[in-house]
Amino acid sequence: MGMMQEFKEFAVKGNVIDLAVGVIIGAAFGKIVDAVVSDLIMPVVGLVFGKLDFSSMYVLLGTVPPGTDTSLEALRKAGVPVFAYGHFLTVTVNFVILAFIIFLMVKQINRLKRHHEATPSPAATPEDIVLLREIRDSLKK
Repeated sequence: MGMMQEFKEFAVKGNVIDLAVGVIIGAAFGKIVDAVVSDLIMPVVGLVFGKLDFSSMYVLLGTVPPGTDTSLEALRKAGVPVFAYGHFLTVTVNFVILAFIIFLMVKQINRLKRHHEATPSPAATPEDIVLLREIRDSLKK
């Protein structure tokens, strides 16, 4: 069997297709969570802690050239090394929320699987048992 044939068999297996769909949906879901964190959660957290903007929190690690603005974006453009821990905080909150949502989804799926396995459909009575019951019922008459 040629390598191309083996690759084709591998690529069209259901698990690979399911994985690809999962990755695509996961990437889109990650963007949604990022928007929720950066646009909804972090502003509220910043408001609680004194109107902080976490995305622009940093510590200077070098000297600022004269005439350079002290915003994070301007410092990065000027090539000044900065320790941007605010962005790290935002990404960490994104991860925690995403992990929690995935945990809830997996927990729900497992609960549904256990419920489905706990209620098996009634098994059909074997044909010989049905025949013996018919014979028994006819002998009673």
